[in-house]
Amino acid sequence: MRFYTEEDIQTFDNVRFLHIKTAKAGHLFTITLARPEKRNAFTPTMAEEIIYALAYAHYRTDIRCVVLKAEGPVFCAGADLNAFHDPSANAMNDLLPRIHEEARMGDAFNDLLKPCIAQVEGPVLAGGFLMICGCTFVFSVPGATFSLPEVKRGIWPMQVMASLSPILPQRKILEMSITGKAYSAREALEMGLITHLAENIEEEVIALATQVCESAPLAIQAGMQSLQQLKDIPQNEQHTFLKRELDKLLQTEDSREGALAFREKREPIWKGK
Repeated sequence: MRFYTEEDIQTFDNVRFLHIKTAKAGHLFTITLARPEKRNAFTPTMAEEIIYALAYAHYRTDIRCVVLKAEGPVFCAGADLNAFHDPSANAMNDLLPRIHEEARMGDAFNDLLKPCIAQVEGPVLAGGFLMICGCTFVFSVPGATFSLPEVKRGIWPMQVMASLSPILPQRKILEMSITGKAYSAREALEMGLITHLAENIEEEVIALATQVCESAPLAIQAGMQSLQQLKDIPQNEQHTFLKRELDKLLQTEDSREGALAFREKREPIWKGK
């Protein structure tokens, strides 16, 4: 995690967040956007709080899955432009450790390297796409909408393009960015922006999170990291690279435990080693 070190997260329990809430239950860690009066539009400080919470989840070996949800009728309205243009409009959180690089949520979600589930129960706009695109799974209620209205404000969803490019074709990204159209949850599902359309979203998210937490955490982390690295490796070297990563996994305690548990017809006890 490039933004915070493992030492930085040692003071996590002493931090009182201004704009988010966090909760840990077993192997599940929940981050809740908690600025509903501003439609969960994120300020520079709120972005740092989210990134710090992601760093905590990244470094804590007992956390195997993250759920990202929001209070209020809007999941996230993007960046609070007033707070970004006017430092006096950005409330500082002095309890947060100093971030080591400029806050970039797209990169922070990439650095998490653990399954993250977005629970979307309201509109997602503009910079809110940085969050849902960074999640492994996106569950949405049927009534949610998804839009990039920046062009109507004389700007462009620059960073969002980087998050969208592995998910959507270039022409679709341009269509969304040029028109500023609001897409329905059904349309978002069809284009691959979300992964699940959920009628009983809370139950469905918890069911998947439980399944994730029961799977081998070290194998998941290694697999997610290898998939990220794959795009930078020439195609004729990819199988060699992936075989090498598999050989590493076969030497782990979890790999031996998985094979033993299968033979003994019992549930494995993962150690993340």
